[in-house]
Amino acid sequence: MKTSPKDLISLHILVLIFGFTAILGLLIKMPAIEITFYRTLLACILLAAFFWKRVSRSGAGRRITLQILLTGILISGHWIFFFLSARVSTASICLAGLATTALWTAIFEPFFFKKRISLIDLAFGVSVFLGLWVIFRFEFDHALGLVLAILSAILAALFSILNALFVKKENPYRITFLEMGSASLFTLLMIPLYSFLSFGGVKIEFSLDGMDWFYLLILAGICTVYAFSASVELMKRMSPFTINLTLNLEPVYGIVLALLVFGEKEKMSPGFYLGTVFIVLNLILYPMIKRWRNQRISAS
Repeated sequence: MKTSPKDLISLHILVLIFGFTAILGLLIKMPAIEITFYRTLLACILLAAFFWKRVSRSGAGRRITLQILLTGILISGHWIFFFLSARVSTASICLAGLATTALWTAIFEPFFFKKRISLIDLAFGVSVFLGLWVIFRFEFDHALGLVLAILSAILAALFSILNALFVKKENPYRITFLEMGSASLFTLLMIPLYSFLSFGGVKIEFSLDGMDWFYLLILAGICTVYAFSASVELMKRMSPFTINLTLNLEPVYGIVLALLVFGEKEKMSPGFYLGTVFIVLNLILYPMIKRWRNQRISAS
């Protein structure tokens, strides 16, 4: 595909939006589970309001619909861990852990698509874990935040793979609508358990001030509904390789934004940045080497 400069600029703006999500999670004062509940509920409402014809039209049967609804549970867990990670550590730590999503996708994908795990996948997997080891060594005080971010990344990899299967049978707007609705309901049901365990040391109150509503509308409207619809539109004109390669820059943009917004609070040790750069370089090189290898196999 021939990619226009306008589309490339739009894609980088989307990556900036994705990178800003962890910052919003810190700006909103409520607990992580409340953020997830409101985000998914508002996203579901906005999708119904703006894309009702698409979300009401189904091309799949009940079995696929049920599987999509169950996948919403994974999305709920992903965002709870994501926001909780930023809350107990920093936005930078959260984004560094989330950067491993591509690694987990490479590990899990063969099991879902019934293909062999390649040596390249294993080699890059080990390299990414080396980067995580460096971060753990220099930022041990933030170990819990990094572990939560990695759990979030694992769930993100799982639901991304499942969505790649669902989109072959159902339109993407309906998939997102069903998943947001399911995630919202599951999050609501999990609130008593979350409150009992006292994650984050904050009580569940469902109280919102003016700024929380403002940030939540940005989170649901721009970071979820707009970012999703815009990325779907770009997929019509850009190759998956270009999109995935650019998305690997999300932690870089997010960490820079966090430094600009929170200043000294987000400054980490040199070891953290060394480990993060190592991870991001691996994630950028990975699809390039895979593409080169596939081209060689096709040519032979």
